[in-house]
Amino acid sequence: MHIRIILLSFLIAMAACKTPAPVAGKPSMSLSGPAWGALWQQRAAEYKALCLQAYNIATERVEVMSHQQTLRPRAIVTDIDETVLDNSAFSARAALNSQPYSQQSWEEWTALAAADTIPGALSFFRYAAAKGFTIYYLTNRLEKERAATLQNLRKFGFPFADDEHLVMSSGNSNKEPRRGPIAQKFEIAMLVGDNLGDFAEAFYHQLPEARSTTVANLQAEFGHRFIILPNVMYGDWLSSLVPRGASPAEADSALKRAVRVY
Repeated sequence: MHIRIILLSFLIAMAACKTPAPVAGKPSMSLSGPAWGALWQQRAAEYKALCLQAYNIATERVEVMSHQQTLRPRAIVTDIDETVLDNSAFSARAALNSQPYSQQSWEEWTALAAADTIPGALSFFRYAAAKGFTIYYLTNRLEKERAATLQNLRKFGFPFADDEHLVMSSGNSNKEPRRGPIAQKFEIAMLVGDNLGDFAEAFYHQLPEARSTTVANLQAEFGHRFIILPNVMYGDWLSSLVPRGASPAEADSALKRAVRVY
C-alpha cells in the first residue's frame, strides 16, 4: 500500500493544496484519475470480466500443476489490495473529497475491515488450497494493520488467513526480501498481483521504458506463473511517470506530457 503514498500524494493532493483551479479547457488529470478509476472498478462489467479471466487462467494452471510431481511443497504468493480485497471505496472517497493520501486515513479504512473481495479471488484461493497449495498473503500494509487485515480476510473465509501466512511490510515496498524466505521453504508455483512489483524485483523503482522491456523479456510468465489483475486507480505504472519529489502541479504536468493525443 505504500504505492498509494507516491500516487495519491501526487494525484489527489493538488486539491488539498492551495493551488490555482484548473484553467477552463485544461482538465486536471491528477484530480479526476483516482475517482474515475474507482468508478470503473466498481461499476464496469468489463473489470469483473478481466478479474474472472485472470482467476480462470490461474485455476487452469493449478489444475495442471496438481497432476505434476514436485520435490518441494508448492505455494502461491499473492498480493492483497486490488488483488484479493477491493479498496475502491477508499480511493473514491479520497478523490471526491479532494483529500490527499495519508497513512492515517488509510489505516482508518483498513481498521473497518470493510473491503469487499475481488471477483473470482475467493473461489480461486479456496480451490488452490484444496489442491494442496499453501497460500501466502504478501502485502505492503504495515504490521500495525495485521489484525484488521486478518479480520477482513477471515470474514470471507479466505484459506490460510493466519499470522503465519500473512506477511506484512516494515516500511519497505520492495517485496523481494520477503519472498525469499518463502522460496526457501516452498516452490513458489504462482504469484498473483495487480502491480509488477508483486512478481519480480526487476520491476522495482524502474522507469516506464524499463518496465515495458522487462515485461517483454518475461512475457512467457504472464498467464503461466504470473497472474495479473487490473488496477487503474494507483500503482507503480503511474508513479513511474512522475519525477520523485515533484510538486502536485509538476506531477500533473508530467502526466499530461506522458499521454498521447492527436
